[in-house]
Amino acid sequence: MSRSEHIGTNGLPLAPGLGDVPAAPAKALGSRERLVELIRERFAGRRLVVVSNRAPVLHVRGEGGRLATLQPASGLTTAMLPIVEACGGTWVAHGGGTADFDVTDARGGLGWPPERPAFRLRRVRLAPDVERGYYYGLANEALWPLCHVAYVPPVFRHRDWAHYREANRAFADAVLDELGDGPGVVFVNDYHFALLPRMLRRARPDLLVAHFWHIPWPNRQVWGLLPWAEEFLDGLLGSDLLGFHVQGHCGHFLDTVDRALEARVEHEYHRATRGGHATFVRPFPISIDARAFTALARARPFEAAFPGVAARTDGRLVLLGVDRLDYTKGIPHRLQMFETLLERHPDFRGRATLVQVGAPTRSVLPRYAALAREVAALVAGINTRFGTPGWRPVLYLDEHHDRDALAALYRRADACLVTSLHDGMNLVAKEYVAARAGLPGTLLLSKFTGAARELLEASLINPYDVEGSAEVLAAALRLPDAARAEGMRRMLSRLERHDVYNWARRLFRSLDEVAWRREALGFPGT
Repeated sequence: MSRSEHIGTNGLPLAPGLGDVPAAPAKALGSRERLVELIRERFAGRRLVVVSNRAPVLHVRGEGGRLATLQPASGLTTAMLPIVEACGGTWVAHGGGTADFDVTDARGGLGWPPERPAFRLRRVRLAPDVERGYYYGLANEALWPLCHVAYVPPVFRHRDWAHYREANRAFADAVLDELGDGPGVVFVNDYHFALLPRMLRRARPDLLVAHFWHIPWPNRQVWGLLPWAEEFLDGLLGSDLLGFHVQGHCGHFLDTVDRALEARVEHEYHRATRGGHATFVRPFPISIDARAFTALARARPFEAAFPGVAARTDGRLVLLGVDRLDYTKGIPHRLQMFETLLERHPDFRGRATLVQVGAPTRSVLPRYAALAREVAALVAGINTRFGTPGWRPVLYLDEHHDRDALAALYRRADACLVTSLHDGMNLVAKEYVAARAGLPGTLLLSKFTGAARELLEASLINPYDVEGSAEVLAAALRLPDAARAEGMRRMLSRLERHDVYNWARRLFRSLDEVAWRREALGFPGT
C-alpha cells in the first residue's frame, strides 16, 4: 500500500461550503488554508471531534428571561476556536450555561455560529455534584496545584476521584455517540480528561486519539503524590499522540511513566508502549492567530472600549496585567514589584499606571476567594501609599471583559507584565505582541512560562524575586523606543510564522505519521 493510497484524497466533513471551495495553488495557501488542506488530504473520511471542558460559548438567561450568549475567558478556547472553525467537525464540551440546553437538539447539539454553522457544538450535561467533584475538586484542587508546583498544597478526596471518572465516562459516551460507527480523529484537551483516551481506546481501537496537555507536567516525585497516579498515566497512554508545550514537560512525563508503570519507554524515540499500544510524546508550543489579533486590536478605539481607564491614563505610561484571578499567575508578586518600582524609582510616580485585569474564576474555592481578598488589599495599599488627587497608581478591573475590548487595551499598553509562577505557555504574552504590531512595547515575562522559550526579546524575570524584577522593569521601560520597537517586531515576525494554525498543522502531521506507522508498518498498537 502506498502512502497516498493509505491517506486518501478526500477531506473531513467540513463546514457547509468549505469543502466545496476549490483548493488554491500551494504557493497561494495561507496558514489557515494549509491546515485545512493537510486535514483534507491526510485524514480521508475521518470525522474530527475536539474535546475540552470549556465550551467556546455559553447560553444564559438574563433579565426578563432574555437569552444571551457569553464567550468565557480561556486561553484554550482562544486557541482552539479558529482551528475548529477552519476544519469543521464536532466540539464536545461541558454545558455549563444556565440556558445551554434550551437551544440544543435532543442530543445536546447545535450548529455554531447559528448564522452560518462552521461546526457542531455538543454539550455534555453533568449533575451538580459530579461537576463539583470533577471540576472544582479533582481537576482544580488536586491536579492544578500539583502540576504547577506553585506551593499551594493539592487536596485529594476519593469522592472527587469517583466524580472525575464519571465525568470522563460521560464525555467518552458523547464522543462515541457523535462518531457512530464511522472512523474518527479525536483531539482531547487538557488535564480534565486524563482517563478519556483509554476509555475511547477500549471502545474503539480503530480511532486516532491525540491528547494535548495544556499545563505543565511536574517531575516524577511530585506526580507520585497523586493517589491515583498510575490510573492517570494509563489513561493518557491510551492516546496515539500526547502533546505538551515544551520538551521539558515531555521528558518529565516519560520519566514518570518509566518509574511508575509497566511500560517500555524509549526516550530516544519519544514514545512509551503499554499493553502493545505505542504513545508518541512530542512538544507543540501553542500559539494564536497573530494577524487576526492584530486586526482586532486595531479595529476598536481604546477610548471607546475603556472610557474610564482612558480618562485616568491620558498622557501616562500604561503597564498592563491581564489574567484570570488564579494564584499561578503571580498577581500579588506583580503588585509588590510595581510598588517596589515606585518606591525605588520616584520618577515613575504620577507617570505610570498599572492596569490590572483580574477576571474572577473558581471563586467558590477557598484558595481563590483568599487570593481575591489579598489582591484587593494590595491594590488598596499601593493606592493609599502613593496615590494623589490626580493619579491612582493601580486601576483594578475585577470583572470579565470581551476579547475585542481586551485587544484594544493591549494596544494602548506601553508594557505588559506576565509574572506567572509556572505556566505551560501563557497566551497573554503573545496577544500583547500581536496587538502592539507596529508600535514599541515592553514585555516583562516570567522565565517560568513556555512563552519564554519563544519570545526571546522579552525582558525575562524570576517573579519570586520581587526586587530584582522591579529593577528589570525599570531598565526595560527606559530603553529607547527604537530598541523597544525592534524587539516587538522580531517577536511578532516569529508569531506570524508560528501561529495557531501552524501549531495545529504540526500536531496533525505528527498524528498522521503515527497513524501510518501503526497501520501501514504494523507498529505496536495495531
